[in-house]
Amino acid sequence: MKIGELAEKTDCPVQTIRYYEREGLLPEPARTEGNYRLYGDTHLERLSIIRRCRSLDMTLDEIRTLLRFRDAPEENCAEVNILLDSHIGHVAARISELKALEKELKQLRQTCNEVNAAKDCGILNNLATESAAPARSKKTKTGHVHGSHARSAN
Repeated sequence: MKIGELAEKTDCPVQTIRYYEREGLLPEPARTEGNYRLYGDTHLERLSIIRRCRSLDMTLDEIRTLLRFRDAPEENCAEVNILLDSHIGHVAARISELKALEKELKQLRQTCNEVNAAKDCGILNNLATESAAPARSKKTKTGHVHGSHARSAN
């Protein structure tokens, strides 16, 4: 199948498929005489795994590790368990951070409970006078990036 068909079957943009190829997550596809990429069932399965892992918010390095074990089916999977336990810890930490963010936003929202002129808006005035909280979009030691706009390719 050509890249467009693979993209359609996996609901994955063509650019993202090419990105995963460049990152070494997908093997090089065969080429036609006209230099079109030709993908097989192996690519389809592997891309489906990658997409599922991304939906679980796993990093490309985590996915690389999981694929390495997938490619070596006789290996001991202890490292896979450790990886997933670590990822669960990351998710728990993010949930905690998001709850703190929600609390902060609710407190900010309470500073303006009536309609005023923008110059008298408690939220806007509070944002201008309160010291900034530590930056929320920061990379953790596990390579995860925190923050709502930090997500990379699908």
